[in-house]
Amino acid sequence: MEKKAKKNLVVLTEEPLKNIWARFSLRSIARFRSVCKGWKLLIDSDIFRDHYLSLNSSSSSVSWSIMNNKNKTEIVGHHRCKRWGITKSLGSFITRYNPETAVRKTCVLCCTDGLVLLYTETMEGAPMYHVGNPLLQQWVQIPLPPHLSVYDLVRLQGNRYFNDNGLVTKMEKGIAVGYTVVWTLASGGVSKELTFMIYSSETGLWITKEVRCRRSLIWSRLAHTVPLNGILHWLATIDNSSLDANYVVAYDFYNGGGDECPIIPFPDIQQFQGTRRFKRTLSTSAGFVVYCNVYSDSNGGERAIRVWRLVSTNENLNSWQLSWKVNTKGDVDYFPVVMHPINFDVIYLWSWNKNALVLFNLRTQKYRLHREAKKSKSMDGCILTFSNCKEYMDLIYPSFVNSMFHGSHYLFFSQYVLPRWLNPLPKPKLSS
Repeated sequence: MEKKAKKNLVVLTEEPLKNIWARFSLRSIARFRSVCKGWKLLIDSDIFRDHYLSLNSSSSSVSWSIMNNKNKTEIVGHHRCKRWGITKSLGSFITRYNPETAVRKTCVLCCTDGLVLLYTETMEGAPMYHVGNPLLQQWVQIPLPPHLSVYDLVRLQGNRYFNDNGLVTKMEKGIAVGYTVVWTLASGGVSKELTFMIYSSETGLWITKEVRCRRSLIWSRLAHTVPLNGILHWLATIDNSSLDANYVVAYDFYNGGGDECPIIPFPDIQQFQGTRRFKRTLSTSAGFVVYCNVYSDSNGGERAIRVWRLVSTNENLNSWQLSWKVNTKGDVDYFPVVMHPINFDVIYLWSWNKNALVLFNLRTQKYRLHREAKKSKSMDGCILTFSNCKEYMDLIYPSFVNSMFHGSHYLFFSQYVLPRWLNPLPKPKLSS
């Protein structure tokens, strides 16, 4: 009888608890999960998640950051958004990472779906890799592949055709239920073959996979990866006649990628080649891989911003869709930095002559300048903060303009975006 009464009490309290919790930020709800097992089970249930998202559908703005990949530096922070209730920039949560072993170096390698891949070196120089949720301070060390010694790994890191910064997630109903760490090695500077070393949290094991592309590519840009929906994307060049990337290479690590990597030509290789102002790079926005650039126009010194999304149709699995073409003019000299990760109407530009970040709404064609000296409100009411943004942009600008004599890309960073729902770090399976 007593057990039955307790069960009825739980049933009676679930509905009011759901309605009360739905008024709180996700950060507060994350704390509620740790109160007791019953609360954790209720918060993690599909019923409460759907209830929360239905009542908070208008709170679309979430916190995000632009992270400099070479270190833990956050160059642009977008926070104080309603959904998560974060009062500090996301970069501050990454800097709280406190490994058990003292380290001399830490790098942000990749960010996706609220998870981060970190590389660290101990004081003795031993390499370590961690995947974590910085907001919840959940971290796990990734074991090195059993067939590689520390010495072998250090040698690989010196190979310019090797990169260790791939991270993709397996998502179910907006929750990461698994993640995969990907190391990539090209067989040479110009080749069709790639070797993947893949660690899965679902198996706790490393596997090696050989794949081929349909034609030989120049692999001088493997150091930058763009993850989305379990797919990694790289920049590649088809021949030495171009100093810029002209193809995107993609591989799906969760939906049977097979033995072949699709290669996708950029949409402006022929039509706009002569008027393109900056080197090609990729970012993501509103669930799509996005390419944007600025093009010179002969009409009165105008420029056009063009934005394409990589889409899949029944006729073509990977095709570019031109989503925006906006003519601009005025006294602001700018170059594209990144699309807003959530709002596809908004692009962030860096103004070279104003020393400011330009938030430009492509739909309304209104813009706002944000300078590094002070905090400022974004168009969505959140706070924008900057840290060494001008220094970083001044460094990359000379190598990003189209007229330079070498093919290096420097507009590389990770977008650390908080998910729309709680995303605890999936627990890895311990390998036997």
